[in-house]
Amino acid sequence: MPSPPGSIRSAWYKWKMLRLPWRKRWLIGFDLSGNTFWEFKDSMSSNRLRRIAKYSRRTHYGDVNVSPQWMQWLRHTRFDPPSLVEQQADQIRQEQIKVLAAAADERWASKPSVLDPPEKQQPIQMLTSRDPVGSVGPTAPPPIEGVQTGVDSQVEINNAFKGKQTGKDTKESSWKKNPRSGPSEDWQPESWTPAPARRRA
Repeated sequence: MPSPPGSIRSAWYKWKMLRLPWRKRWLIGFDLSGNTFWEFKDSMSSNRLRRIAKYSRRTHYGDVNVSPQWMQWLRHTRFDPPSLVEQQADQIRQEQIKVLAAAADERWASKPSVLDPPEKQQPIQMLTSRDPVGSVGPTAPPPIEGVQTGVDSQVEINNAFKGKQTGKDTKESSWKKNPRSGPSEDWQPESWTPAPARRRA
């Protein structure tokens, strides 16, 4: 974690923060990476001070990282600049989040995944029926005293279960009993043969 500046640099920062009349820009604050943040007057808009950031010379421009607190101050969405205590607390919070994220990744990596090789996957449990006897077809109802069932034997029940009908269950179709013999039922259309066309003289 970056450390705050030394005593000499802190004294220089305090000197630059003084709003003396002859100064055109003032130092507002700094972050833990050595970046400084300034305010200065703009000739085009004197009612509003402009805000800029000067990056540390030890940091490459591609590696510059401005904290969200200072970014809010640069964009005028925050009035007061962040203090060193606030910046250090935010750094500690980020380190704790990294530790918790690494622990969560280890827990997820220890669990089996579908993408793992077959020898690392869990054995697939076979689906078994809860009925120990197995699939049993319909049986004849138990006899009741004084009641006569319409089923004669177990064979007829099995035939009805398989989609077959016995002689007692078959019924003649009503269309076969009353065949219709109207004069129009046997009518068929005659074939049409066109007459030869006459030639014009």
